Amino acid sequence: MMHYLPITRGLALGALGLLLLSACATDPDPDVDPAPCAPTSLSLDEAIEYYGLEFRASADELTVEGVALGRKLFYDPILSGDQTLSCAGCHKQVFAFSDGGVAFSVGIRGDLGTVNAPAIMNDAWASTFFWNGRAPTLEAQAEGPVPNPIEMDLPWSVAIERLEAHPEYPSLFQAAFCSPDITRDRVTSAIAQFERTLISLNSRYDQAFRGEAQLSEAEFNGLALYRDELLGDCFHCHGGLGSIFDNSVFANGPQVFTNNGLDDSPDPGRFTVTGNPDDRGKFKVPTLRNIAVTGPYMHDGRFETLEEVVRFYNTGVRTASTNVDLKLRGNAEKRVSGELPVWTETQIQEIVAFLESLTDEEFLTDPAFSDPNTP
Repeated sequence: MMHYLPITRGLALGALGLLLLSACATDPDPDVDPAPCAPTSLSLDEAIEYYGLEFRASADELTVEGVALGRKLFYDPILSGDQTLSCAGCHKQVFAFSDGGVAFSVGIRGDLGTVNAPAIMNDAWASTFFWNGRAPTLEAQAEGPVPNPIEMDLPWSVAIERLEAHPEYPSLFQAAFCSPDITRDRVTSAIAQFERTLISLNSRYDQAFRGEAQLSEAEFNGLALYRDELLGDCFHCHGGLGSIFDNSVFANGPQVFTNNGLDDSPDPGRFTVTGNPDDRGKFKVPTLRNIAVTGPYMHDGRFETLEEVVRFYNTGVRTASTNVDLKLRGNAEKRVSGELPVWTETQIQEIVAFLESLTDEEFLTDPAFSDPNTP
């Protein structure tokens, strides 16, 4: 076991488990003054300091009790109308908390979502959420799916009533917030606290970067193409030039939106948030971490495999849309004119091999992030 997250994973496995056993026992007696409440601080500072990351989580203080509560809520279908669907129903750990293999997630009534469910990882360093960036915080993001009629379809007022009547939750909210009162803001705060501990920084690429492993020849060649400004030029949108720590999520900043040339007449994307015509067709640049397990790809899940994605960027970028990313447009036009060579089949497979080296197997199986409601 790596020791690069001494707080997040060590406490999650130990203190969080003990907390769930002790705090869930009974509801507080309303006639007895509660014991002094002092939630245990759970900071990301050690992970940040260890890795020398340049930007910090835009988060409220995390606590062991808050993370434990959020983890339980994340996996509990009590927040859906018919109590069959939890947050984890569309964000599965084995798929890096995406809905792997599914283009559009299915709600409790069989309705399909309108975009591909994004992965959840390293979001402690992100500042916008959803493909169009309409939520500025993880708390704001967590508010939407519960009452959404095509997702969990449960009014927040009913969700609160259910939690208040539950034999365990009042004690857990008391432990996390020094009060048994349950509110929407406390529910979303707890879920967001848990999500901020979902840190993935131990892929084979990370290990190679730290000198603990070596990339294969194909992976190394793929990395070289990824960083080559003429041949691959992937880093302009996805980061990772020179140091993996120039961006913890392996995407070029938490607020980058771009039109990547999927269609001549693209979906609205960021335009629905800003109303700016220049934002039409722009979507948030996703992380490449664990990308091998988060398909299908793009906001609408149109590509099933990484090979399809790489082939698209090789020869499929559409340039008719007025605000296609300038680098993508320029490279596409140069490949058509012959100024730039198209990638060979070998190069395509090398890029895919590099992307697969970003898979963090430990993250996908870590018990600290698994369902605490399972016996």
